[in-house]
Amino acid sequence: MSNSSGLRFRRWRLGAVSSAAITTCLIASPASAQLPATQAQEQSGAAAATAADTVITTASPQDTVADPEAGAAQDIIVTGSRITTGGYTAPTPTTVIDASAIAANAQPNIFTTIAQLPSLQGSTGTATNTFSTSSGQQGLSSFSLRGVGAIRTLTLLDGQRVVGANVTGVPDISLFPQLLVKRVDVVNGGASASYGSDAVGGVVNFITDTRYQGVKGNVQGGITNYGDNEQVLVQLAAGTSFFEDRVHVVASTEYAREEGIGGGEFGIGLAGGRDWFRQSTLINRNVLNDGSPQYLFRDFAQPYNYTKFGLITAGPLQGTAFDQAGNPFQFQYGSNGTPARDAAGSVTGCFPGFCLGGDLSGNVDAGRSLQSRIQRVNSYGRIGFDWAPDNEIYFTGNIGQVKTRNQPVGGQNRPNLTIQCANPFVPALVQAACATAGITNFQYGTSNAALGNTQVHTDRRQYRFVAGAKGRQSVAGSDWTYDMYYEHGTNYSDIDVSNILLSNRFNQAINATTLNGAIVCANPVARAGGCQPLNIFGGNPSQQALDYIMPANGPYQRTRQTQDVISVNFSGSPFSLWAGPVSFAFGAEFRHEYYRVRADPYGAGIENTPNNAAYPFDPLLLPGGNNWYAGNYKNGQGAYSVKEAFVETNIPLLDSDGAGRANINGAVRVTDYSTSGTVWAWKVGGTWDLPIDGFRIRGVTSRDVRAPNLSELFAAPVTTTLPNFFDPFRNVNVLAIQNTIGNTNLTPEIARNSTAGIAFSDSKWLPGLSVSVDYYRIKIKDVISSLGAGDIVNLCFRNILPAGCSAFNLNNTNGPNFINVQAFNLASIDTEGFDIEASYRWQRPLGLPGNFTVRALATNIRKFVTDTGLPGTIPNDTAGVNTGSTPDWKWLAQQSYSNDDFSLLVQERWFSDGVLGNQYVECGAGNCPASTTTRPTIDQNFMPGAFYLDIGGSYNVTKEITAYFKVDNLLDRDPAKSPFFVNPALYDVYGRIYRAGVRFNF
Repeated sequence: MSNSSGLRFRRWRLGAVSSAAITTCLIASPASAQLPATQAQEQSGAAAATAADTVITTASPQDTVADPEAGAAQDIIVTGSRITTGGYTAPTPTTVIDASAIAANAQPNIFTTIAQLPSLQGSTGTATNTFSTSSGQQGLSSFSLRGVGAIRTLTLLDGQRVVGANVTGVPDISLFPQLLVKRVDVVNGGASASYGSDAVGGVVNFITDTRYQGVKGNVQGGITNYGDNEQVLVQLAAGTSFFEDRVHVVASTEYAREEGIGGGEFGIGLAGGRDWFRQSTLINRNVLNDGSPQYLFRDFAQPYNYTKFGLITAGPLQGTAFDQAGNPFQFQYGSNGTPARDAAGSVTGCFPGFCLGGDLSGNVDAGRSLQSRIQRVNSYGRIGFDWAPDNEIYFTGNIGQVKTRNQPVGGQNRPNLTIQCANPFVPALVQAACATAGITNFQYGTSNAALGNTQVHTDRRQYRFVAGAKGRQSVAGSDWTYDMYYEHGTNYSDIDVSNILLSNRFNQAINATTLNGAIVCANPVARAGGCQPLNIFGGNPSQQALDYIMPANGPYQRTRQTQDVISVNFSGSPFSLWAGPVSFAFGAEFRHEYYRVRADPYGAGIENTPNNAAYPFDPLLLPGGNNWYAGNYKNGQGAYSVKEAFVETNIPLLDSDGAGRANINGAVRVTDYSTSGTVWAWKVGGTWDLPIDGFRIRGVTSRDVRAPNLSELFAAPVTTTLPNFFDPFRNVNVLAIQNTIGNTNLTPEIARNSTAGIAFSDSKWLPGLSVSVDYYRIKIKDVISSLGAGDIVNLCFRNILPAGCSAFNLNNTNGPNFINVQAFNLASIDTEGFDIEASYRWQRPLGLPGNFTVRALATNIRKFVTDTGLPGTIPNDTAGVNTGSTPDWKWLAQQSYSNDDFSLLVQERWFSDGVLGNQYVECGAGNCPASTTTRPTIDQNFMPGAFYLDIGGSYNVTKEITAYFKVDNLLDRDPAKSPFFVNPALYDVYGRIYRAGVRFNF
């Protein structure tokens, strides 16, 4: 049994198909194309050397609809085009990862294997969104091609849409039937004309084995070098056929669990003893023209407006801190800082807001989860019936669940509290100091470590069912394929937040007094409502107080999202021209998307929640909601419908030895959105196989669209707490609430997508070598984007966006401070770069049995410019910004050897050095120009790249059983320091991971 290791990035060339190139097919479509059965045999001998052709991608023929032994045809699934006739060559670069590559990478989730491709930038996963409370995207595996976002990448399962796992509309890859996936096609280019909305960055299409026969399984375990993130994966699949091979049944089930990483304790100690965290911070000196940089990038930054168990932050007693027992002591400021003891809370010798070093025990960032805990369970089944030769009806069902848990941060930071000196919880020494200083209250900050850490739990459940028919029929003397299906999907997303405080109850509980010899809440209305006094000096609050401020029934959100799709596609070649058959594809689709969300009354508002029996009325709370410290979910619902039709054609232009072979491909699609009207998408491209052996030129340009999703149109307001939001009007940090709301006036984004490239593959004089270089450019206008809360406030402060001044109130005496954030068709994105791919396959290296393969893929991002569209702002180029997801260079390389007994794999992942931001001017003290908003000065504008080495291998115990291992990040490379804690979109935050398992196939 030959067991190939490594990713098979196969780019195939189809010209005149011969028996020596029997598996070379093209990118295919959901509509069925069929090749003679002789082309479905296993490629061997000299033909095997073409498996790394870097021109067009595909894997072997798919989805037999009739008995291959009877000489029937087979379907070819071609991603990126609806044309399915044999001999069509697509102009769009596509990368294919087959089942053996997925297995060799030995990941607990197929998503991780695909996301390693250099053209995928900014994909989400278990290590992203762990710092949030309210997004609901924790552990959501979704792809982002070209860095333009997961919402602009269309992900398909067998060429069909999948219901979103979040109101943004992106599906969760971890809910797919992973063991039955036999290949994944990644189309690096716009495909809206062929597939509809969202395919701006490209398409990722998972192709399942619908005709699998036998029983196979996989059992895998893993653990990190730090003894955490324990992993277990159990997969089982089976397939059979009966009734004279006319009924085909496949099924799979899967259980996976990853324990996650973190969070750690307060200070700088991360989970598992990871020592790379340094509390790096970008400090704003707020001085623009003194010859020194405005921004300083520093390690061990200590915020001086709170500590772990409390700190008096201003006035005569500034610098008095409290230990866990509540005893006062003099706080140790870093940078040899000395409290100024003024009303502003300044610290002499420190930077604004921060000192360096000193007592770092109160820092909260170390409490963040580095990876969400995740548990996956899914099952899949498909039954197909060949009602006639080359014609099938089928039904599929996919039911899955993903549950996650993460800790966004340590504690529940409250930096700006006012405490009365007469509060009976204030230690006697401090009360005496108040009397001596002649004050009755003081400013106080605490990370509230005594309250424990907030936990976010998500539960996503997907129910997806498809009924369809596909096949081939002869019409007017020519064969036409058809593919039609109806899909209904429902996704339930539950979010529950535990151990989080109700802000107004907290405010009342800390305001204590003595009544009849007992310590009680000072407000009689609060007392009548059950208020229990809270001692926030130290770490020993009473359980009664904790139960009052953090009730067991915390914030929650319940979302139901549905998707219904009816799709009909036809493809055929009704006539021929001088160079070959002219192919056509046409079809139509109807899609309806709907969602409804319900939240708890304390977050959404009591009057907006029909069932609030579990939440008794409390006059201290705001009836309109926003009562939680974080996780203030809202109610909402919305729906939209899409009607569309398309036509696509492929016209051969040349087919001769002297001129080569060339074709032109074009498509047009008209789409009507119920919310925004009609929009057109189109593409035109072609390929030319030069008469020079092995060379091909290809190119395509397209107009692509992305319609606003349910979240952007109808978002229930998502509320996020901003505990240290800077108010430039008063020059102070405040506690504010960010409300993200929808906008039903949004229109589709319009993109212009172009690629052009040249490829060399498998020539007669250099067999086994393939090299391709493709240039791409994507320009998107009317981009749906929201300004950040800080941008809205700052642009108002600078009088650049006066209209935004009504969107916030940071000195609200009638309720919490807030900033409303809403999406608009404001921005544009302009990105361009190169894809480079190369591979070489050496059979029987140095006379040894087996194959040695070297492959490499690289993406260079020349620019990634985002323009907010606002007056007074300049476009921001984030190419090479390593705090984001678009480094200048990113590559993946593999070297693998395999024979009938064992396989070995070495893999390198690398991305280039970068910067914190291209807008910064790096300079040193004494030689800095004046710092401006668009060109601020900074002392260090550098973030290093990273190199990760992975190794793996397998051993065939028997013909049916294979044992394997994999070690990721073999060198245990730490992530680079970042002013934003860490960037898991680029850097490995886990450390070295060991995995091992056993596969069987009977």
